[in-house]
Amino acid sequence: MISNHLSMVEHHRPQADAISEQIAQFLAAGGQVNELPSPPRNPIPPPRSTRIDPETVLKRKPPKLTLAERRALRKMAEAL
Repeated sequence: MISNHLSMVEHHRPQADAISEQIAQFLAAGGQVNELPSPPRNPIPPPRSTRIDPETVLKRKPPKLTLAERRALRKMAEAL
């Protein structure tokens, strides 16, 4: 163990010794330690669904009236 804080190393020494003792007891009792491959660092996200729910599809706003359409609408409103 390398540490700039020797007191921290010595502070954790009893816990490390206890773990080492438990490992030794496990191996003495016939236990085996298996080295497994490490899991990927970034798991692959689940695939996206190709199904689109019609209720969730956004409704597009109709385009705004052009200047000519607003003038024609104003003229129709004044005629009434």
